[in-house]
Amino acid sequence: MSERIPLAAVIGSPIAHSKSPQLHTYWLKRYGIRGHYIPIDVAQADLKEVLQTLPKMGFVGANVTIPHKESVLALADVVTDRAALIGAANTLIFRADGKLHADNTDGYGFVENLRANTKWNPTSGPAAVFGAGGASRAVVASLIDVGVPEIRLANRTRNRSEALREEFGHKIQIVDWVHAGNMLEGAATVVNTTSLGMVGKPEFKVPLDALEKTAVVTDLVYTPLKTALLAKAEEIGCQTVDGLGMLLYQAVPGFERWFDHRPEVDEETRRVILGV
Repeated sequence: MSERIPLAAVIGSPIAHSKSPQLHTYWLKRYGIRGHYIPIDVAQADLKEVLQTLPKMGFVGANVTIPHKESVLALADVVTDRAALIGAANTLIFRADGKLHADNTDGYGFVENLRANTKWNPTSGPAAVFGAGGASRAVVASLIDVGVPEIRLANRTRNRSEALREEFGHKIQIVDWVHAGNMLEGAATVVNTTSLGMVGKPEFKVPLDALEKTAVVTDLVYTPLKTALLAKAEEIGCQTVDGLGMLLYQAVPGFERWFDHRPEVDEETRRVILGV
């Protein structure tokens, strides 16, 4: 009997825009692994049935994106602590014992991107985080995990910031959006988790006068790669990190679990995803 070729997927709706198939297919070819990774557009109503069917078809796992990242938690048999804390999963493993294992590697990707590209010391001072949506939850959880002493959080609607503070605790200091520029004073880490500055979205207009040149500044937006925030931070003298690395590093743990090989994130990987 021939060995089954491992299959993996990214599940969401819409899904055609996802760069994950390009990334995982590149790694499969690079390491000479017999396997396939495909995008699957799945409606919310079909999610449970699809997750029950995929393992029977030879799938060993899947990435999950909008709108399924929260709802898969209720369908999983095993949920990692970090996925439970963030309240969403992006990586699924279909285990040999039939159990569905849900994890969230977004925070891991965020932290690895900073560590790989800067001399970042998370304990050296407060972090200033713009935005309190789904991406922010993963960022905040990971910042707390690596020992950031204080997280200053500003969101355009204050109640979302307050919801995060209720869940993540006293390390979070809420700053009203109109005063968001003030939280940059003394901040060692600065993170934009909003869509502001993305192609087709409004500009990121928070004043950066208080930004310290010793700060590490990152933007989760990667279209454009160098956002206005990163360009200005570079002028000031900050170490800056674009958002593409987070996308690449968050994919590493899933690929390793599914295909039994730890892929490397390097310049060639970036070039392939950027199509240059």
